[in-house]
Amino acid sequence: MSSKAGQMPAWVALVHGASRLLGVAAAALLLVSIFVVCQMVFVRAVLGESSIWQTEFVTYSLVASAFIGAPYILLTRGHVAVDVLPLMVRPAARRWLHLVGSLVGLSFCGFFLYAAVPWWHESWSTGLTTASIWRARLWIPYLAVPVGLGLLCLQYAAEIWMVWTRREDPYGLAPEDHL
Repeated sequence: MSSKAGQMPAWVALVHGASRLLGVAAAALLLVSIFVVCQMVFVRAVLGESSIWQTEFVTYSLVASAFIGAPYILLTRGHVAVDVLPLMVRPAARRWLHLVGSLVGLSFCGFFLYAAVPWWHESWSTGLTTASIWRARLWIPYLAVPVGLGLLCLQYAAEIWMVWTRREDPYGLAPEDHL
């Protein structure tokens, strides 16, 4: 690590905290989804009744957990990664490889966010609901998309800033980590 290691600007610490908070929320949504699936099986198999809201709730909860959990996954480097190339190049090239890759990821998420905000706003302003008997207001589950993508963009920006200012090593690899 560089001599600036540990010197995290307040905005980066705030983004990291928000990413952790949404990571907990994503895990909670997964846990609630498991319980709802179990309840749905009990209602159908044991009580012989139909379920109205459970399938939609679980579907939207799982999608929401993916979007709002993405910033936490980026923060903790929990995504699937092949680090053979970063391990083979020198630290200076590794740094540029990381910055270019992160800028590509940020650009993709930024474009996706740009498309998601009007999509969410339309569902909110028109009162769009699901076609089922439950008639869930769709702006609620759709909100996870722009919120998750917005924080993912901020998490990318924080990661880029930390590597650019040499406060953090790219890919979490110290300069001496080579094949």
